Amino acid sequence: QMDLVESGGGLVQPGGSMRLSCAASAFTFDYYAIAWFRQAPGKEREGVAWIHRAALETDYGDSVKGRFTITKDNADKTVTLQMDDLKPEDTGTYCCAAGLGYMPHFSLRNFDSWGQGTQVTVSS
Repeated sequence: QMDLVESGGGLVQPGGSMRLSCAASAFTFDYYAIAWFRQAPGKEREGVAWIHRAALETDYGDSVKGRFTITKDNADKTVTLQMDDLKPEDTGTYCCAAGLGYMPHFSLRNFDSWGQGTQVTVSS
């Protein structure tokens, strides 16, 4: 397990962009796949973006494909989620998670470390 700290949330207008970062503490960060999940009030947690431990592969939730981009820097132990063309339905608490599992990419059982989350609000 490791400590994960998210940053970069806030308020943005529809159509705008925002970048979230996830900073990790683990020495073995490069062993772990990282995913971003989000949860809105009254809704189930949703997998948003996933990246292979060596950044060889990425995967995205259907609702964000073409708008969000996940990247991983093993040297800096950070993962970034670039969110473009944001919509009100993207509002929620975004958490990053780390795990050693592979498939299915967004299975919660693959992740054993979670950040506290950062709030993203898309509103005019």
